[in-house]
Amino acid sequence: MASSFPVSEGEVAFDEPSAGKPCKTWYKVIGDLKCGTPPLVALHGGPGAGHEYLAPLTDVYAQRGVPIVFYDQIGCGRSTHLREKKGDTSFWTFELYMRELDNLIDHLQLRDGPGFFLFGQSWGGMLGGAYAARRPRGLRKLVIAGGPASIPLLVKGYEGLIAALPPDVRSTLEECNKRGDYESEEFEKAASVFYSRHVCRLDPHPEEVQCAFKNLKDDPTAYLTLQGPSEFIIIGSFKDWEGYHDAHNIEVETLLLNGRYDEAHDLCIEPWFRTIPKVKWVTLENSSHMGHFEERERFGQILGSFLAGTAP
Repeated sequence: MASSFPVSEGEVAFDEPSAGKPCKTWYKVIGDLKCGTPPLVALHGGPGAGHEYLAPLTDVYAQRGVPIVFYDQIGCGRSTHLREKKGDTSFWTFELYMRELDNLIDHLQLRDGPGFFLFGQSWGGMLGGAYAARRPRGLRKLVIAGGPASIPLLVKGYEGLIAALPPDVRSTLEECNKRGDYESEEFEKAASVFYSRHVCRLDPHPEEVQCAFKNLKDDPTAYLTLQGPSEFIIIGSFKDWEGYHDAHNIEVETLLLNGRYDEAHDLCIEPWFRTIPKVKWVTLENSSHMGHFEERERFGQILGSFLAGTAP
C-alpha cells in the first residue's frame, strides 16, 4: 500500500451483548472522508481473512480519488477475537456482521451527504448482498466480487471443478473427506492444487494474499463455524444460504465480478444477475478468485469506471 497515500486508523466500540466482553472494530481510511466523493467500504472474505489482501482497491483512490475504508471484521486481524465462540452458530451470524457494519458506517458518519459505496469480495460479497437487500440509508452502489448468491449452487459447481483435478489429487481429496481428515499434510497438499487453480493463480502468492491465509490460520473460529474446514468442504452453518432470494430488494446499481477460473463460478453468480434489478456482470478472463491481483489493472479500470458512472 503506497506510503504516499493519506492514511488514518482507528477503532470503534462494538456493543454486542452476546459476546460476553467489550468488542471493538479496527478500521483504516485511505484518503479524506470529507472530500465529497462517496468512500468505498471494503468487506473482506473468509470470514476471517482480514483486510490486507484487498490492498489493490487503493488503485481506485490513486486514479479516481475515491476514499477507501478497510476494516477487520470481528473475530480477526486487529479487531476483537472471540476464540471461545468456536462452533457457536447462534453468535456467528449474518446479523452479527451487519450490525458491526452498521456500527462502523454510523461511527464514520457515512449515511448523509455523498453516502458510500460497498465492495464485498467472496464471503464479503455475500455479506454485502445481504446488507444491500435491506436498503441501508446512504448506500449508493454495490460491488460483489466472487461472492456466491447461493452456497448450494457453489457446492454443486465445485463438483465439476474437483472432477477436473488430476486423478491422484481428486482421489486424495475424496479419501480425506470420507475420513473427515482436513488437517493432514496429505489433505493440505491436495487442496493446494485446487487453490492454485481456483483461488489464486499467481505463483508465488502476493504477500497480502498470504496475509489472508495467515489470518485464517491464526484464528479460524468464524470460518470453521460458518463455512467449514476448507474452501470446498462447506459444512458450517451457512451451508444452506441463498442470498439471491432477497436480492430483488437491492435498489442500487450493482456490479458483479468473477474470474473465468473462479471457485465462485458462473453457476453461483448467475442468480444475483437474474434477481438484482440494476445489475452488470463482468467476468475476468485470466483470473480465478483474486482478480484484483491476477488482473489488477483491468480490475481497477472496471471498478473505477463503475463507481464513476462511466463505461469501462
